[in-house]
Amino acid sequence: MSWALKKKYQALLAREEGYRKKVWGTELTVCLAYPNIYRAAMSNLGFQTVYALLNSHPECLCERVFLPDPGDEPSFAPGSSSLFSLESGRALNDFDLVAFSIPYENDYPSILKMLDMARIPLEAHRRGDEHPLIMGGGIAVTLNPEPLSTFFDLFLLGEGEALLPSFLRILLTDRTIPRDRLLLRLQREADGVYVPRYYQVTYGPDARIEVFEPIDPALPRKIKKSWVRTIDGFVTDQVIISPEAAFGDMFLTEVSRGCGRGCRFCAAGFICRPPRFRDPETLAPSFRRGIEKGKKIGLLGTAVSEHPQIARLCRMILEQGGRMAIGSLRADRLDTELAALIARGGVESVALAPEAGTQRLRDVIRKGITEEQILGAALQLLEQDILNLRLYFMVGLPTETEEDVEAVIALAKKVKHHVARSTTGRKKFRRITLSVNQFIPKAATPFQWHPLEEVNSVRKKLRRLTTALREDPAFRVIHDMPKWNYIQALLSLGDRRVGRILLAVHERQGNWSQALKAVNINPDFYVYRPKEADEILPWDFIDHGTDKAFLRDEYERALAGASSEPARQPDRA
Repeated sequence: MSWALKKKYQALLAREEGYRKKVWGTELTVCLAYPNIYRAAMSNLGFQTVYALLNSHPECLCERVFLPDPGDEPSFAPGSSSLFSLESGRALNDFDLVAFSIPYENDYPSILKMLDMARIPLEAHRRGDEHPLIMGGGIAVTLNPEPLSTFFDLFLLGEGEALLPSFLRILLTDRTIPRDRLLLRLQREADGVYVPRYYQVTYGPDARIEVFEPIDPALPRKIKKSWVRTIDGFVTDQVIISPEAAFGDMFLTEVSRGCGRGCRFCAAGFICRPPRFRDPETLAPSFRRGIEKGKKIGLLGTAVSEHPQIARLCRMILEQGGRMAIGSLRADRLDTELAALIARGGVESVALAPEAGTQRLRDVIRKGITEEQILGAALQLLEQDILNLRLYFMVGLPTETEEDVEAVIALAKKVKHHVARSTTGRKKFRRITLSVNQFIPKAATPFQWHPLEEVNSVRKKLRRLTTALREDPAFRVIHDMPKWNYIQALLSLGDRRVGRILLAVHERQGNWSQALKAVNINPDFYVYRPKEADEILPWDFIDHGTDKAFLRDEYERALAGASSEPARQPDRA
């Protein structure tokens, strides 16, 4: 073990508040892994929530591990130290279970890197009873775990509060039995468990999935995503405070979960339904804890401004002398009162998400807001001296035309001129940032059948937006690189054969170009090919809670230019 690195980790722990270091004994030992660096992991509330849930169990011990910082990676090269946990410095092979929290597809290669650093065989079929179980959970794999299925013994699909009780009960009872028997029992009895080895896939001559079925007819053909019906019975807030976290000045608190808007591009609007909101009285102690620690209260949720009592939540924070941080707000939910409250709470920058420049395209994606509402919301913010505005747009949306792209430029300029005219030049935004992302099709949404737009086409659109606004110092345009959007789409839409590409990427130290050439798999098959209506999609074995026929109908309505009406499928009972 590198003593310099161990000392660094001990210093990290010394600056943390709220972590738990249990004494190793007879408990089930879990190393909770995040496939990115410490700074990113400790700003992820889902990761912290699972850490707290596991450590709250009297028969469970949970520690953490992260992707090492780039300068520390040589310490875990072959022949040197094995990757070890933060709390006790134990090698990952000493744990019963290594559980990865996986919110983003682009972190998939880091999972293989961490397993390699831990001296754990990468492929699940190469592991024996002497190795820990490797488990994955989080929104990315709940949507589609198949590209990672080669490397994981099992996945938990859904929300941790609903999944962990039955999973831990079985694991605590049977953890000493042979690996195959334990995994089989988990697949049969635990909520939301998916064990890839017990499901076989047959491909047709056209490379599409022909059959996806369990190897034993007694196993479920569909894995039902687990979720909690009410979130008022518990509080989800920051367990560990660390100045090294990306949001080190905040105390993160979840105020809502899910969204009922049903924007056709957004997975959260379909798999995180129905929306659930925490009562202000439930949140009060969480707000108090954060304020007492001198932190801004970071209000988190799938759609924070949808909370029916969002203004009251802001007032509660202000009445205790607190400050707040809030991310993107819906333009149709922002009024004079809310704008004034968040300004009093110290918010200096707010994001609005028009997503598209024309009303036609906003209707196609069912965004449900108008240009008038966008302009009105921007003015409300400026009137309260919130001088930094971020506007989220997408390019490459279904049915998008050149006119739609030009309309993004026009709308951005219209926002600037509208607020200047409305305030008779008294006020103006210090900076209007356009954050432009490429639309990436996601599983379990109406657009899951739609192909990604070609990389060079997207580059031209991004260049057009950047060039058009470059000369005006009021604007800044930021965007991701289209080639990485291609990779994200591949990992979002791929089946288990994509695991061969991931393995090749790992073997070539992250060189995607070399890996894609080395593996006899056409990535365009997943990324650029429109899917057929009756096609078996890689994630169809998961019951996400929304009928596939409903999603297909929504897709066809979008392509036909159907108006932005409320989603017609009722929320689950």
